[in-house]
Amino acid sequence: MAQRSILITGCSSGIGRDAARTLRDRGWQVFASVRNPDHVAALKAEGLTAPVLDHADPDTIRSALAQVLDATGGRLDALFNNGAYAIPAPLEDVPREAMRAIFEANLIGWHDLTREVIPVMRAQGGGRIVMNSSVLGFVGMRWRGAYVATKFALEGLADVLRMEMADAGIQISVIEPGPIDTAFRKNAIREFERWIDWEASARAGEYRESLLSQLYEGSAGGPQWPASAVTAKLIHALEARRPRPRYRVTTPTHAMEVLRRLLPTRTLDRLLRRL
Repeated sequence: MAQRSILITGCSSGIGRDAARTLRDRGWQVFASVRNPDHVAALKAEGLTAPVLDHADPDTIRSALAQVLDATGGRLDALFNNGAYAIPAPLEDVPREAMRAIFEANLIGWHDLTREVIPVMRAQGGGRIVMNSSVLGFVGMRWRGAYVATKFALEGLADVLRMEMADAGIQISVIEPGPIDTAFRKNAIREFERWIDWEASARAGEYRESLLSQLYEGSAGGPQWPASAVTAKLIHALEARRPRPRYRVTTPTHAMEVLRRLLPTRTLDRLLRRL
């Protein structure tokens, strides 16, 4: 049996890095792509092939996929769309260009790469495409609106794609992690500092009182799960005969799904405003 191949995005650290290492150890031919060229050497030192792929840059999407297909003889068994970031701020403080940028990176680039991969999978008779969403893909929370918007959109995109690809043998799954121990907050701080003029905000007092400390110091919101918890679900989505449409990861994600189904919207709103 030929070695199975997978392209994973966002492998500089966290979920993508853990998935790349684990799948390599399981015998997959892994292409662990990164947005930043400076991170290529570290992955190569681990024996991983690391093309440069930035979801916000169409040229890197096509060049990275070409590199993958050249190495595999034109085949790609799986794609794990993973790399994403947040712009933490009240929505009223998120400027138009910031919203455009986050959608390019978190949704439109994923769609672009997926469209490039689909013809390859059609020609070979099938494949697996896995989207890394979030608990925030089905429950919104304050101060995370830009990220929430991209993940809600991703969930809809994946649902439609799953139905449309059924006759092509291409199976689509979504993973919905909760709190995972990654560099996510560090990256969010960078984007906050790039885009948010908090001192000019109508909520400047709230920033000073609590929002800045939540961002820079973190909140005492409970435990975080290791990235391997996501990888375990990814393995099932890739290797099971019948992968699930959705995989929920961490206790908070499962709890939020139950609360979303059981509670009236306004009651859930009141609960979430306390978090």
